[in-house]
Amino acid sequence: MKKIINKIPLKLILMFIIMGIGFITFVKNDAFLYRQPIVRIDKAESLHKNQTTDTFQNEDVEYTQRLLGTISNGKYKDKKVIINNTYSNSQAMDKKYIKGQQAFVIIHKTPSLNVTIKDYKRDVPIVFVLFLAISLMVIFLKMSGVTALGSIVVNSLLFILALLINNHANGAGVVIIFSVLAVIFSFVTLLMVLGFTRQMWITLGSTLTCTFMSVLIGLIVFTITHERGIFYESMQYVTQSPRPLFLAGTLIGSLGAVMDESTDIISSLFTLKHEHPQISKKQIFQSGQNIGKSIMGPLINVLFFIFMGETLPMAILFLKNGNSWGYSFSMNMSLGMVQSLISAIGIVLAVPVSSFLTSIFIKEGGNK
Repeated sequence: MKKIINKIPLKLILMFIIMGIGFITFVKNDAFLYRQPIVRIDKAESLHKNQTTDTFQNEDVEYTQRLLGTISNGKYKDKKVIINNTYSNSQAMDKKYIKGQQAFVIIHKTPSLNVTIKDYKRDVPIVFVLFLAISLMVIFLKMSGVTALGSIVVNSLLFILALLINNHANGAGVVIIFSVLAVIFSFVTLLMVLGFTRQMWITLGSTLTCTFMSVLIGLIVFTITHERGIFYESMQYVTQSPRPLFLAGTLIGSLGAVMDESTDIISSLFTLKHEHPQISKKQIFQSGQNIGKSIMGPLINVLFFIFMGETLPMAILFLKNGNSWGYSFSMNMSLGMVQSLISAIGIVLAVPVSSFLTSIFIKEGGNK
């Protein structure tokens, strides 16, 4: 550990610290960039509290506070305002504000300056976390970290482009659009990380094969079961047919997990072949199977936790409001469970497919 720390240039760390302080300072004072009015909270006073109980016997405490603030941008900049805010201990549908925070507000055109508070201004913590992640990647991984960041930027631009194309087409062909995007995602990411090598092509073949096979198996099961137990109506704020959107999301979600596992298995087998050139194709295949078995379980569980963790807060809210376990699961967690299972199929398929493709196409000596 000490050797790794000693290899990190102190000047690079200091540079990122100074840059970080500069970024955070700028973002904290960037209200002039926003069109929506922003208020800086100068003082927060608690007025009174009230014990509440709903029809399902859920108890909560409701507070009323008076906020004294200053408008930070727009035509009313530097104007002092008084805002009344109500929040509860649970803060499920409301928020508590404290001195020093910034918040978006709505200014009502009345004879006097009347303001309604809307939501936090969250750009400071977001920029801090983003800058911290970038700094750590560059400091510890150096060029590999820069390459990974580059692939993220390129893929983000491609994803935005796909969304614009989907919106322009009014949602028609969303599965086709994101299927093409999955191919481009895979190619760009692997090309930037692995380069134009034999290892990249083998990983690309394994990733795309297993991803599309998993989705195809899922569609076959949907057809056989007539999609019983699949509640697309639980997808919130959907303005077009939910089924294609669900399939597109499942495809992209499965792609990341399959690519991760395929890359791990194939890179390990290339290293093994390089260190032991005499190893046979059969031994390479068996080694790939053993590597895949060791990482398959944790990867499936991580994916499961990601999908299910997204729906956990809403599921708890459903349960606390008198809904049954079955209904709460169906309306909040069933789609996440289905996506997890389809992705798990892709992860399982990646073990034999990655091992087989590597054993067939790897060069003697393990050259990439």
